[in-house]
Amino acid sequence: MAGSALLRRGREETGRRPGGRGRGRRSRWRAWLYLLPALVVYLGFAVYSGLNTLLFSFLHWDGFQTPAWAGLDNYARVLTDPLLSGAILNALVLIVFFSLIPIAVGLLLTGLLLGRVRRGMTFYRTVFFLPQVLPLVAVGTTWRWLYADDGMINQALEAVGAGFLTRAWLGDHDLALFALGLIGTWCMSGLCMVLFLSGAQRIDPALNEAAAIDGAGPVRRFMNVTLPGLRREIGIAAVITTIAALAGFDLVFVTTNGGPAGQTNVPALLVYRLAFNEGSIGAASALAVVLTLLVIVLVGAIRLLTREER
Repeated sequence: MAGSALLRRGREETGRRPGGRGRGRRSRWRAWLYLLPALVVYLGFAVYSGLNTLLFSFLHWDGFQTPAWAGLDNYARVLTDPLLSGAILNALVLIVFFSLIPIAVGLLLTGLLLGRVRRGMTFYRTVFFLPQVLPLVAVGTTWRWLYADDGMINQALEAVGAGFLTRAWLGDHDLALFALGLIGTWCMSGLCMVLFLSGAQRIDPALNEAAAIDGAGPVRRFMNVTLPGLRREIGIAAVITTIAALAGFDLVFVTTNGGPAGQTNVPALLVYRLAFNEGSIGAASALAVVLTLLVIVLVGAIRLLTREER
């Protein structure tokens, strides 16, 4: 009670102090002035563009002639057209390769490095994180060469006597999407590992020491101490990699361009084609809106599942 009274008295004295409230208002206005340039850019290039996309999704428009009201026709096309709905399903499949597998690989590498490696940690981080530094266009071009008929993957299979497995991986009707997904796994695993290694360093070492005293081995300590402590980092990695899987464009465009026979089409690629190749701005906008809603729903679910209990 006495502490509360002193706190209230201090607030009253601060409010009565000459110029106290004026300085607070000036500080707030100064903060808004610093934020204003970034806010203007965000409103102009993100909010305004997003609202325009939402408006275009209700129109029949080719970008030149007078637009006509379409209602929900464009959204119906997104859900019923096998090409567009198939692209959304392909993006959901890619989440497995861009998110789930890299998270599992990142956790495995983290456990191995924490348990065995004492020197060269910076080297391992650099090597595994390297795919994130490289431009995806360069990554896609390199992997297209590796997957080619005479590429290194087929040459390696022939060298070990598995020549019957060789094929044009990115041109195979059944395996092209999985081959593309493995590129995403290679790109994202290092990012997940670096995030998890950073998160593991903030875990109290006393927890591992107590578990070791109780007789827990390395695997059990990782499962019962390290893994629960990485809940926040797992959530961040899942959000980043899921968005990369759903919104990916450049990697698909460089490697397969949606082929063969549309087996690797993804929503971002079809948004580009519909808008700039076919002149169907309304359908492209509707697909972009559906993709945005899908990202929001999945990211929200991930944040809900991985939030830390207080």
